[in-house]
Amino acid sequence: KRKRRKSFRGGKTKHMQFEKTQTYRNLARSFAGESQAGMRYQLVAKQAMQEGYKTLADEIRTIAKNETYHAKRFFETIQEKAGSTENIDIEAGYPFHAGSLADGLAFAAADEKAETEIYPEFAETAKKEGFEDIAALFRLTEKVEESHRIIFDYLANAVKTDTLYVAESPAVWICSNCGHMYVGEKAWKKCPLCQSEQGYVDLHLPFEGVRI
Repeated sequence: KRKRRKSFRGGKTKHMQFEKTQTYRNLARSFAGESQAGMRYQLVAKQAMQEGYKTLADEIRTIAKNETYHAKRFFETIQEKAGSTENIDIEAGYPFHAGSLADGLAFAAADEKAETEIYPEFAETAKKEGFEDIAALFRLTEKVEESHRIIFDYLANAVKTDTLYVAESPAVWICSNCGHMYVGEKAWKKCPLCQSEQGYVDLHLPFEGVRI
């Protein structure tokens, strides 16, 4: 008996159908947005490092990495649902901010807030179009962006008011270089052990010590 050749028409048809959905374009728009956010935050981190805020720069880079992984998931989902494509036309605007370090952190908080507002809409659209898995992806991402917004809001205010290394009550301050620890309402200007500048003191951030 002659073996039947496998047909790929079903897969191609499925991909073509997905390419006609709004969710397809929303994924592409989200990929672009997250990719750019990751790059913008890297630039803010570089600025923080230049001003001597080593641990602040590390925290911003962590969030930038989060954004890159969000972009990765959106890209992978497009590949899974539609395969490779030469171009996806999207109509969207993206921010190009510049300013002081405090400005950069405030802009980042605003950018994250915008994502928390748009992703629920994208999730609802995906659900209506029958893509519950993509709706779940948007909802999960939105939760992370909300935590990012809170962190950036806190950091922007702390840098603006020069309270990044000040606590309302005695706190443990740790040097990220040598591990020296001190309990007080303010961190040292220079580590008494290794002489590292204040910018190397570990930060106290929102959600610290949270237990569920």
